[in-house]
Amino acid sequence: MMYPFMTLDDDTEIVHSEMKPDGRVKVYLEKPDAEDCFHSAVCWLPGYDWQEVHGFTPEEIARYQKIVESTSRKICYFC
Repeated sequence: MMYPFMTLDDDTEIVHSEMKPDGRVKVYLEKPDAEDCFHSAVCWLPGYDWQEVHGFTPEEIARYQKIVESTSRKICYFC
């Protein structure tokens, strides 16, 4: 199950999973896009391992990395 966490000023939605038995948390980002419908990416905590990046630029992922890093304690707290 995924839980809503926040919506950014660029309409990117961030949701997260519960903590998995191995201690990891899946963070999923999705942003509406007029051409592609949605851009999306998965970031696994605590290692900040980005996977399944579709449509986001490296600059956008770098921005989201900073946001996920700065809020990871809150994300994990709610798990």
